[in-house]
Amino acid sequence: MRRIPGGALVKFFILTYAVMWTCFITVAAAAIPARRPLGALLVLLGTFAPSLVALGLTARAEGVRGIRILLAGVLRWRVAPQWYLFAAGYIPTIKLTVALVHRVATGAWPRFGNEAWYIIPLAIAFSTPFQAGEEIGWRGYALPRLAARFGLARASLLLGLIWACWHLPQFFIPEADTYRQSFFVYVLQVTALSVAMAWLYARTNGSLLLVMLLHSAVNNAKDIVPSAAPGATNTFGLSASLVAWLTVTLLWICGAYFLARMPRWEDRLTAGG
Repeated sequence: MRRIPGGALVKFFILTYAVMWTCFITVAAAAIPARRPLGALLVLLGTFAPSLVALGLTARAEGVRGIRILLAGVLRWRVAPQWYLFAAGYIPTIKLTVALVHRVATGAWPRFGNEAWYIIPLAIAFSTPFQAGEEIGWRGYALPRLAARFGLARASLLLGLIWACWHLPQFFIPEADTYRQSFFVYVLQVTALSVAMAWLYARTNGSLLLVMLLHSAVNNAKDIVPSAAPGATNTFGLSASLVAWLTVTLLWICGAYFLARMPRWEDRLTAGG
């Protein structure tokens, strides 16, 4: 296999961390409300850092042609219907299964979210285009380069750890739903999600649109059965709700299947349907 120079990847990760952490740490340290214009602008810039950095590096190294190739996956919508169902339904299925397991194990249903269920599909559809702010960078730029060096399975794990740790500053922003929650449990969840996203990316011939849909479903359907522990105070502890641990367990059961069935990177263009 042709070795891909790692310098561009290292630069991508350093710049992506630098932009996001500068923005989010400023919001947290200066206690800038995320709902105020300055706070919202910093949060938006930090959130979109992966794709902004990826586009900048690609433009510099490959020009307009490289940009077109990078953005092509965002418009790759011609995939088999089951992949749309998987992308939109994976997290709701995980969460509803968690609720059922919780009921069987404890005799009681877990706390359900307050959001009206009919709002969730609308929120997922509305939010999907905005996930390009991350996914052009993570799955569009970084994943193919990591997979060319390490294979898709190992790349999905490595990218999952990098992606999860990138979110650390938001654990110190009071408006964030991760505020003071267990960061280590979060890393386990996000790394398992990274495996599922890489599997979906490979099975859909590199469709960023489908990965964006899955990312949107994670953001908007995860609180069907909330994992957050009320009153959490130890970001670097292992204390988390039973729902959180059940979610981690189910995500990794599925993740193990995806890793075992992960296509070879060289075969990715014939793996989809």
